[in-house]
Amino acid sequence: MTADEKKEKVLHTRIPESLDEEIRGHASQLGVSVSNLVRNILQNAFGLVGDIVADTTSIAQSTRAVTRPTPPASPPPPAQGQIIGWQEALLNLNAVCDRCNAILPRGTRAAIALFDVPGTRVFRCLNCLGEELSHGSGPADEPE
Repeated sequence: MTADEKKEKVLHTRIPESLDEEIRGHASQLGVSVSNLVRNILQNAFGLVGDIVADTTSIAQSTRAVTRPTPPASPPPPAQGQIIGWQEALLNLNAVCDRCNAILPRGTRAAIALFDVPGTRVFRCLNCLGEELSHGSGPADEPE
Protein backbone atom coordinates (compact mmCIF):
# COMPACT_ATOMS: atom_id res chain seq x y z
CA MET A 1 0.00 0.00 0.00
CA THR A 2 1.43 3.37 -0.96
CA ALA A 3 1.30 6.45 1.22
CA ASP A 4 -1.31 7.95 -1.14
CA GLU A 5 -3.73 5.03 -0.88
CA LYS A 6 -6.78 5.78 1.22
CA LYS A 7 -7.41 3.35 4.07
CA GLU A 8 -11.04 2.56 3.23
CA LYS A 9 -11.59 -0.96 4.49
CA VAL A 10 -11.85 -2.23 8.03
CA LEU A 11 -10.99 -5.85 8.80
CA HIS A 12 -12.76 -7.48 11.73
CA THR A 13 -11.48 -10.76 13.11
CA ARG A 14 -11.84 -12.82 16.26
CA ILE A 15 -8.68 -13.61 18.18
CA PRO A 16 -8.00 -15.16 21.58
CA GLU A 17 -7.69 -12.76 24.50
CA SER A 18 -4.06 -13.82 25.02
CA LEU A 19 -3.18 -12.77 21.44
CA ASP A 20 -5.00 -9.46 21.91
CA GLU A 21 -2.98 -8.77 25.06
CA GLU A 22 0.27 -9.70 23.31
CA ILE A 23 -0.47 -7.45 20.31
CA ARG A 24 -1.49 -4.53 22.53
CA GLY A 25 1.59 -4.95 24.73
CA HIS A 26 3.92 -5.10 21.76
CA ALA A 27 2.28 -2.05 20.14
CA SER A 28 2.58 -0.14 23.41
CA GLN A 29 6.27 -1.05 23.75
CA LEU A 30 6.92 0.16 20.21
CA GLY A 31 4.87 3.33 20.67
CA VAL A 32 2.56 2.59 17.73
CA SER A 33 -1.17 1.96 17.48
CA VAL A 34 -2.46 -1.60 17.38
CA SER A 35 -3.94 -1.02 13.92
CA ASN A 36 -0.61 0.28 12.56
CA LEU A 37 1.27 -2.68 14.01
CA VAL A 38 -1.19 -5.23 12.58
CA ARG A 39 -1.31 -3.41 9.21
CA ASN A 40 2.52 -3.41 8.97
CA ILE A 41 2.71 -7.07 9.93
CA LEU A 42 0.11 -8.03 7.29
CA GLN A 43 1.71 -5.92 4.55
CA ASN A 44 5.15 -7.36 5.22
CA ALA A 45 3.82 -10.91 5.48
CA PHE A 46 2.11 -10.82 2.07
CA GLY A 47 5.13 -9.20 0.44
CA LEU A 48 7.42 -12.03 1.52
CA VAL A 49 5.44 -15.21 0.84
CA GLY A 50 8.00 -16.57 -1.64
CA ASP A 51 11.05 -15.79 0.49
CA ILE A 52 9.51 -17.11 3.70
CA VAL A 53 9.43 -20.66 2.37
CA ALA A 54 13.21 -20.57 1.85
CA ASP A 55 14.03 -18.88 5.17
CA THR A 56 11.43 -20.37 7.55
CA THR A 57 13.96 -21.37 10.17
CA SER A 58 15.57 -17.93 10.35
CA ILE A 59 12.24 -16.13 10.63
CA ALA A 60 10.94 -18.50 13.30
CA GLN A 61 14.03 -17.93 15.44
CA SER A 62 13.86 -14.14 14.98
CA THR A 63 10.12 -13.99 15.60
CA ARG A 64 10.41 -15.92 18.85
CA ALA A 65 12.89 -13.33 20.12
CA VAL A 66 10.60 -10.45 19.08
CA THR A 67 7.33 -11.82 20.47
CA ARG A 68 8.80 -12.20 23.94
CA PRO A 69 10.98 -9.10 24.27
CA THR A 70 12.86 -8.48 27.47
CA PRO A 71 11.87 -5.29 29.28
CA PRO A 72 14.07 -2.34 28.27
CA ALA A 73 15.44 -2.05 31.83
CA SER A 74 16.68 -5.66 31.85
CA PRO A 75 20.36 -6.22 31.21
CA PRO A 76 21.22 -8.58 28.35
CA PRO A 77 21.99 -12.20 29.24
CA PRO A 78 25.66 -12.62 30.20
CA ALA A 79 26.44 -14.87 27.20
CA GLN A 80 25.19 -12.19 24.81
CA GLY A 81 27.57 -9.46 25.97
CA GLN A 82 27.37 -5.79 25.07
CA ILE A 83 26.83 -4.26 21.65
CA ILE A 84 30.05 -2.52 20.66
CA GLY A 85 28.78 -1.28 17.32
CA TRP A 86 26.49 -1.76 14.35
CA GLN A 87 27.45 -2.98 10.88
CA GLU A 88 25.30 -2.15 7.88
CA ALA A 89 24.83 -5.17 5.62
CA LEU A 90 23.00 -6.28 2.50
CA LEU A 91 20.93 -9.20 3.81
CA ASN A 92 21.24 -12.59 2.16
CA LEU A 93 18.35 -13.97 4.23
CA ASN A 94 15.16 -12.65 5.77
CA ALA A 95 15.39 -11.16 9.24
CA VAL A 96 13.19 -9.25 11.70
CA CYS A 97 14.01 -5.88 13.27
CA ASP A 98 14.37 -6.43 17.01
CA ARG A 99 12.88 -3.01 17.72
CA CYS A 100 9.84 -2.49 15.42
CA ASN A 101 9.20 -6.09 14.29
CA ALA A 102 9.50 -5.12 10.60
CA ILE A 103 10.38 -8.02 8.36
CA LEU A 104 13.67 -7.29 6.65
CA PRO A 105 13.56 -9.12 3.31
CA ARG A 106 16.55 -10.72 1.65
CA GLY A 107 18.29 -8.13 -0.54
CA THR A 108 17.57 -5.12 1.69
CA ARG A 109 20.00 -3.20 3.87
CA ALA A 110 19.86 -3.54 7.65
CA ALA A 111 22.18 -3.24 10.65
CA ILE A 112 23.62 -6.21 12.54
CA ALA A 113 24.78 -5.78 16.14
CA LEU A 114 28.44 -6.48 16.85
CA PHE A 115 28.88 -7.93 20.33
CA ASP A 116 31.99 -8.06 22.48
CA VAL A 117 31.48 -11.85 22.77
CA PRO A 118 30.10 -14.40 20.29
CA GLY A 119 26.35 -14.79 20.60
CA THR A 120 22.94 -14.08 19.18
CA ARG A 121 22.52 -12.11 15.97
CA VAL A 122 20.47 -8.95 16.46
CA PHE A 123 19.11 -7.17 13.40
CA ARG A 124 17.80 -3.62 13.29
CA CYS A 125 16.17 -1.80 10.38
CA LEU A 126 18.05 1.33 9.37
CA ASN A 127 15.10 3.56 10.37
CA CYS A 128 15.08 2.29 13.96
CA LEU A 129 18.86 2.44 14.23
CA GLY A 130 18.92 5.99 12.88
CA GLU A 131 16.21 7.11 15.31
CA GLU A 132 17.96 5.47 18.24
CA LEU A 133 21.34 6.97 17.46
CA SER A 134 20.08 10.46 16.59
CA HIS A 135 17.48 10.83 19.36
CA GLY A 136 19.08 8.76 22.07
CA SER A 137 15.77 6.90 22.46
CA GLY A 138 17.43 3.87 23.98
CA PRO A 139 20.79 2.56 25.05
CA ALA A 140 22.93 2.12 21.95
CA ASP A 141 24.96 -0.61 23.62
CA GLU A 142 22.14 -2.89 24.76
CA PRO A 143 19.54 -4.77 22.71
CA GLU A 144 15.93 -4.48 23.79
